Amino acid sequence: MMSEFALFLPCAAGVEDYLLAEVQGLAGAQQAHSLVRLRGGVRVRGDWALVLRLNLWSRLAQHVLIELARAPYQTEGDLYDLAVHVPWEHWFSPRETFRVDVTAHASPLRSLQFAALRVKDALADRFRANAGGVRPSVDTHRPDVAVRVHLTATEATLYLDTSGAPLFKRGWRFDKGAAPLKETLAAAMLAASGWWNPATRQVAALPLYDPCCGSGTIVIEAAQLAMGMAAGGERHFAFERLRPHDGTLWAQAKGEARAAAGAQPDAAAGVRIFGSDVAHRMVDFAEHNAQRAGVERMLQLRGGDALQRLPPCAAPGVIVMNPPYGERIAVAGVAAAGRARPGREGFGRPSSEADVAGAAGADDRGDAFFRLLSTHWKLHYDGWTAWLLSPDAQLPGRLRLKASRRVPLWNGPIECRLLRFDIQARRERPIGD
Repeated sequence: MMSEFALFLPCAAGVEDYLLAEVQGLAGAQQAHSLVRLRGGVRVRGDWALVLRLNLWSRLAQHVLIELARAPYQTEGDLYDLAVHVPWEHWFSPRETFRVDVTAHASPLRSLQFAALRVKDALADRFRANAGGVRPSVDTHRPDVAVRVHLTATEATLYLDTSGAPLFKRGWRFDKGAAPLKETLAAAMLAASGWWNPATRQVAALPLYDPCCGSGTIVIEAAQLAMGMAAGGERHFAFERLRPHDGTLWAQAKGEARAAAGAQPDAAAGVRIFGSDVAHRMVDFAEHNAQRAGVERMLQLRGGDALQRLPPCAAPGVIVMNPPYGERIAVAGVAAAGRARPGREGFGRPSSEADVAGAAGADDRGDAFFRLLSTHWKLHYDGWTAWLLSPDAQLPGRLRLKASRRVPLWNGPIECRLLRFDIQARRERPIGD
């Protein structure tokens, strides 16, 4: 078994630079020379301890993959030849189940399913020849081991997935609610906004507020960052079933993570994080999620309309949000209802019921919501900075605000922009102008 491996950490498009900074911070100066930013991920060399550390701490990577083999190919037979020479029996035993997944970019092969079958056959034949004639079984639903194959137009690469479930699954989620934002994307939004530095794992001393918090993904991610908590501290990983796994080393890594979180209370005490949502049911989900994530004491969560809530604190801060679109506008609050509702206890009271009711009936729900949101911000959020994730290129026009920065980020297959708006109070024009 090698003492050092070639590792690849895939990520969502647009996240590569932030992941590069995060991996550089986690890998240390000794591995800086091996860091390579690629399209869709980062490559680095490291030992088994780094494999554990990256899985435990990374908030931006989707998986931590060990590269096992790479070679040119033309046919499925070439894939078989590549896979049959990998010493799979050094990585796991015939008792573990496995699955082969194939991704491709410009591959000449007609069937990725057949390509996966040939790799599976090679793996089984290798075990039969080198493990006493016994081979592991295939489990396509909950495998112990995931083998990943990536094909370009001319080259095939075989990876062993040390993570198992994608790393956005932090292990704390109680309820996802509707169309939840992945935790990895929430972390990327916090990094792109500058509130979190992925290289140093430090957060800014600015209040953070999500007025459409849903089940709490952004604010819980922010709270864990402020508390210095490891991303994967509450979950299990595929590497725990691999032969190189060292239980003592893993216990040490988790112990160090717990100690790091315990050393942060003074720093975390100065960070204020707020969330609210018009759906009180979603706030209940967020509260349960926060408890499971161990950050309930860091958060202030309230029910209430984004168009009515006053700033949650006196000092200007940062708004980071994934605003409602499409069907979600229907539950966005007063803009959807066409009239204002009485305020509830929480961060504030309605700003102008007459303005809200009139504007909501003036055009479609989406335009009304965003126009009223920007009006509300200009009235009450002077000096705040708002970062909104949107697939809508026309959002600045809907908000009637100028975006001072646009950061490309992909939400799954959807191309989005994280837009920065510097909010300034609406100034009354002098009479006669």
